[in-house]
Amino acid sequence: VQLQASGGGLVQPGGSLRLSCSVPERTLRRNAVGWFRQAPGKEREFVGAVNWRGRTSYSDSVRDRFTISRDIPKTTVYLQMNSLNSEDTAVYYCASGPAAEVLYTATRYYTGWGQGTLVTVSS
Repeated sequence: VQLQASGGGLVQPGGSLRLSCSVPERTLRRNAVGWFRQAPGKEREFVGAVNWRGRTSYSDSVRDRFTISRDIPKTTVYLQMNSLNSEDTAVYYCASGPAAEVLYTATRYYTGWGQGTLVTVSS
């Protein structure tokens, strides 16, 4: 099952944006959900993830600016992005990760990649 990210758009530097990821309930209660991004000409990179307990992990580049949260009744995982800068411009993806306590950062551990949503940070 593909996980679909949404909510991207154009935002000014210093602004905020919240992305959503619709997740099957079974996945949300059992697996990790990871957020990744891919900028033009670059490899897809880990942004952050949340496991089935609600524990989160973030890359160094977004820690203290981005926050992942879950709304289990709505079966949605959110990525709140604050203090955005041009380096955050990318297509953002969410995907399903292993059912484990450990939060993996490598893309090979994740499945269910959808189309992604484009975030452009520009004045």
